[in-house]
Amino acid sequence: MSAPQLVVHRDKELMAQAAAARLITKIVDAQSARGSASVVLTGGRNGNALLAALDSSPARDAIDWPRLDLWWGDERFLPEGDPERNVTQAREALLDRVSLDPSRVHAMPASDGEYGNDADAAAAAYAAELAAAAGPEDHGPVPTFDVLMLGVGPDTHVASLFPELPAVRETERTVVAVHGAPKPPPTRISLTLPAIRAAREVWLLAAGEDKAKAARIALSGAGEVQAPAAGAYGRSRTLWLLDAAAAAQLPRDLYPPASP
Repeated sequence: MSAPQLVVHRDKELMAQAAAARLITKIVDAQSARGSASVVLTGGRNGNALLAALDSSPARDAIDWPRLDLWWGDERFLPEGDPERNVTQAREALLDRVSLDPSRVHAMPASDGEYGNDADAAAAAYAAELAAAAGPEDHGPVPTFDVLMLGVGPDTHVASLFPELPAVRETERTVVAVHGAPKPPPTRISLTLPAIRAAREVWLLAAGEDKAKAARIALSGAGEVQAPAAGAYGRSRTLWLLDAAAAAQLPRDLYPPASP
């Protein structure tokens, strides 16, 4: 478990741009060291803003896109191409304009795909895909992701792990179906906390006044069942990227002494 590090930016636009620059550097460094890189994407306004900022970055093409594996932390269990699906939004923000290897873009199943409306079967299939991609060096049923990004919800949820619901309590499976989510759509697929913790680095993104309470709760010692964001951490680094509005309620002893 890595203790969280905090970086607070002036506003959400600067946060997105700085996070995109940070991600480019991490991907390029991983590709230089190991030949490829793996990243877990997040949806939502902060995840999509980061991808849009990456798309407009002059350094975008420093990434060797065909040598990048992309995964998702969660997905809305909706038909392929639905505008609410995270993969649809990611394609619009960035993915359709870079030279990715389609076989290395690991979208979660859609509700009109091979598994129909059986979200549990779809979750099991994604878990199997992760396990197939894991090597002996990963010491577990998922790859050791270089960076796994998560948006933080106002209720402290991350991925589709909501406070007190069964999915946040899961300790064995790496991917689960979520039924009865408190925000629409009610059916989702999500990585579990054990899968999230396989990442080298976990980045939690929070921008806006509506995220301030969640950041304070998650960073002030709450339990992961009550505040799932508190249970999301990386093997070597856990990084909270916030704007000033989201950091407004943090205790002063947590607030970084100097943030851009």
